[in-house]
Amino acid sequence: MRTRWIPAAALLLLAAGSTAAAPTTREMDVARSTLTVRVFKAGLFSAFGHNHVIRAPIAQGSFDESADLPSVQLQVDARQLQALDPDLSAKDRAEVQQTMLGPAVLDSANFPEIRFRSARIEKAAAGKWRVHGDLTLRGQTRPVLAEVAGAAGHYRGSAAVRQSDFGIKPVSVAGGTIKVKDEVRVEFEVFGR
Repeated sequence: MRTRWIPAAALLLLAAGSTAAAPTTREMDVARSTLTVRVFKAGLFSAFGHNHVIRAPIAQGSFDESADLPSVQLQVDARQLQALDPDLSAKDRAEVQQTMLGPAVLDSANFPEIRFRSARIEKAAAGKWRVHGDLTLRGQTRPVLAEVAGAAGHYRGSAAVRQSDFGIKPVSVAGGTIKVKDEVRVEFEVFGR
């Protein structure tokens, strides 16, 4: 049996932080900006399960790198999330994809948008930030924290997101002996135009 994924993806962020005082809002380069979700296996017989790698382009977004009020917002089309899982057969990968997008997990037909909007950005060190914001997934909005690094319009970062915070029950098979962990890791790479 295979574990199935689920983002909670679904999502995320980038920070800001040049020393310029004037607002420097930039649109994201959606051709190069991506979101990757890593879902990990768990359970007594997890050796028979699979970790999953899910990727999606960032559909739209912008960020402001000003030192006084940095901000970021982005949107991902949940229907564009793709299970990459190269160690699975095409049939099993398609099954993971269908489960992920289906009503038990993302319900992407009813909730096609995954959105993030920063609320507060703290400078952690040179070129590093802690981005506090609100993630909307599956029609529910919850606070998340992302660790971000970068400069000059190119940022990378990650956040831990619990599926259960968004009303998603982590996929489980064989009576729970093979399942995915509730917490997923969301990674992102964002480029400005």
